[in-house]
Amino acid sequence: MSAGEQARRLIGLLDLTDLGDAARASDAIALARRGRGRVAAVCVWPQFIGEVREAIGAAATPVAAVINFPKGGDDAIRAVEDAQEALRDGARELDLVMPWRAFLAGDERTARDTIEAVRDHVPSDCRLKVILETGALGAAETIARAARLAIAAGADFIKTSTGKTDVGATPEAARVMLETIRASDRPVGFKASGGVRSFADAARYLALAEEIMGEGWARRDTFRIGASALFDELDALAGAASP
Repeated sequence: MSAGEQARRLIGLLDLTDLGDAARASDAIALARRGRGRVAAVCVWPQFIGEVREAIGAAATPVAAVINFPKGGDDAIRAVEDAQEALRDGARELDLVMPWRAFLAGDERTARDTIEAVRDHVPSDCRLKVILETGALGAAETIARAARLAIAAGADFIKTSTGKTDVGATPEAARVMLETIRASDRPVGFKASGGVRSFADAARYLALAEEIMGEGWARRDTFRIGASALFDELDALAGAASP
């Protein structure tokens, strides 16, 4: 597969994201208009869901919203309330930060209960992606344990990072997560996010996913890349390769 063909494939697997601290509604709308009908989802702060949905119009591009983001607090009630509001506003995907600090402190019950509580309010036609914050979890076994917990609690996807910590996605963490998915007793997707800034980065995660899960496994319902600046490079490569 040529670089241009691979870039076109990756665009369709992209969660086009704007979660900057200074993000405005106009930024989210511009992002949505650029990606509508082409990317897997547009991921924004919850307060911009309605405007983004309107900007996307009839295009078959779901809006994703972040919940319990970015700190991964342990207030399950608040997480559920925020999830319900996001769904009412039109979000079709939720990216929920696992209470990873509680998890690291040995309180796995709080982490599990928060995910399960949100899961109970997510309709079957919506997706729940659980952010593990792998850069903070550190050791491979800790990442694997968090991945198993999130899957058991009902995650449709497990996701590496918020992009708000010093260490985001890494191939090492991705391998652990993908191997955990492979060992799972049900289908679960994988999302790499946090520091995925170039075509080479994205291609590396795609290749790793298909090495572990099998060629052709990576589709919109199983594999995502979360990024914003990456879109321009992919679009240029895809366009250069067009007839």
